[in-house]
Amino acid sequence: MHDFFRRDPVSGRPIVRLPGFCDVHVHFREPGFSYKETILSGSRAAARGGYTDVCAMPNLNPVPDTPEHLAQEEALIRGAAGLCRVHPYGALTMGEKGKEPADLSGMADRVIAFSDDGKGVQSESMMRSLMEQAARLGKIVTAHCEDESLLRGGYIHDGEYALLHGHRGICSESEWGPIARDVRLAKETGCAYHVCHVSCKESVEIIRRARAEGVDVTCETGPHYLLMNDMDLREEGRFRMNPPIRGKADQEALIDGLLDGTVGMIATDHAPHSTDEKNKGLAGSAFGIVGLETAFPVLYTGLVKKGILTMEALVEKLTRAPRARFGIAQPAEDFSEWDLEAEYEIDPAEFLSMGKATPFAGWKVFGRCLRTVCGGQESWRESKEGEEIH
Repeated sequence: MHDFFRRDPVSGRPIVRLPGFCDVHVHFREPGFSYKETILSGSRAAARGGYTDVCAMPNLNPVPDTPEHLAQEEALIRGAAGLCRVHPYGALTMGEKGKEPADLSGMADRVIAFSDDGKGVQSESMMRSLMEQAARLGKIVTAHCEDESLLRGGYIHDGEYALLHGHRGICSESEWGPIARDVRLAKETGCAYHVCHVSCKESVEIIRRARAEGVDVTCETGPHYLLMNDMDLREEGRFRMNPPIRGKADQEALIDGLLDGTVGMIATDHAPHSTDEKNKGLAGSAFGIVGLETAFPVLYTGLVKKGILTMEALVEKLTRAPRARFGIAQPAEDFSEWDLEAEYEIDPAEFLSMGKATPFAGWKVFGRCLRTVCGGQESWRESKEGEEIH
């Protein structure tokens, strides 16, 4: 890791240069929901967080389920070029409604993978058909795993906090049940399969076993699942996301999975909403938090500085592993530079994202991004006053 370091010629503080990060799971909300985030504002947030490549989920309006609908998102992506590279997902089903397949073949050469993120594909026969098509096209199926029949109106983890505070819980089986189904289908169809935002211990074990059996399956988890459990919740909308932050045993299992390679990468599931949508408490707020601007600092502080994960391993989970899985290049001219001794408090008011909801608000962290270079061009620089220059 010493090759990454240099000394600031003025302050003498150690500055680390890291490869540009890659997030395979973000929501940039355009077209259709630009009051929550735009591709431009999301790209600015990504650059400030050290990201040079992100993969944008398809729960948009229109949903990118045909080449024509996809073209609307592509035009907006071109308009925000230079800050980071945005790779669109194509939807698995028309309108993400799970009833009929999207035009997979028509979009295959223009999307990073296929997903109905935000909704689980409920029908086994539909998922089998989609996986067969994706396998023929050589594309990854990226799945939001959620059995809607098991939700029962829940909105946080069905665990200790929900019991103590009278909240309706989401059971872990609503996640691991579909994963168990899908790894079986992936094995039968030969489809490359990736699981979004894994949150519970059963999911980790199912994926671990499947990988040992040779199934082509990978998964991601988010910083909040690694660094928090349900007893860290507060009665605020910034703690409501889907899947929910689960119990202590789940948190520990995710860290174990990170260490043994079962959990191959970390993705933020950056999901901005308006202030009004997030100020209605745990029960009434929209699902989703932002994460691009806080991911590296919270992970470095909470995992690396505590000796849980090495710096090399964290960089691997944020750079090489997601790029290798999704076929995204790592240009030598992409990098970010960090002052690892900079200690500060996370303040959502400073975010470049239009979304401000984060469970990490007020956390004291180490690591401030000084600049990001994407494609050889500077996409972010922090001034001495703490304001961006790009």
